Formats: sequence, C-alpha cells, structure tokens
Amino acid sequence: MTITRTDLAELAVFAAVARHRSFSRAALELGVSASALSHSLKGLESRLGIRLLNRSTRAVVPTDAGERLLTQLLPTLGQLEEALEELT
Repeated sequence: MTITRTDLAELAVFAAVARHRSFSRAALELGVSASALSHSLKGLESRLGIRLLNRSTRAVVPTDAGERLLTQLLPTLGQLEEALEELT
C-alpha cells in the first residue's frame, strides 16, 4: 500500500483524537474544527474498512484495532517530527 499525503494527514488526526480522547481538544491542538477532524477520521475508517474509534456524546475511545494502530503510530510520528526538527 502506497501512503499518500492524505493518509499521513488522516493518521495524524487519528493519533491526536485518540491521544486526547476528544475531538474538541485535538481540534485545538491541530488548529482546525472538530467537524473537520470527524470528517477526516470517517474517511480514514472508510478506506481502511475498520472502525478505529468508538464515539459517544460523552467519550471517544479507541477500538482494539485503533489501540493497536495508535501503539505503532505514535513512535513513527515522533520519528518524523524529530527528522523534521533536525533539518531546522
């Protein structure tokens, strides 16, 4: 599977929402609206064919698959951030 810019952006959105367990807090961090994050996440889940987050009016919790993805994704995103920081 080739990773596109959209994939990277949506994975970063997923990581932020899953870490904060909140669309509104993740939206503040990323500087976009909570509805934009929700739309992005729905697209990612649709393309992957798997639900990554369980959402209710009171909570956002990663599914088992979402938790597994987050565990692998966070170190990778951290490495990307470090690589970009080294350039500057």
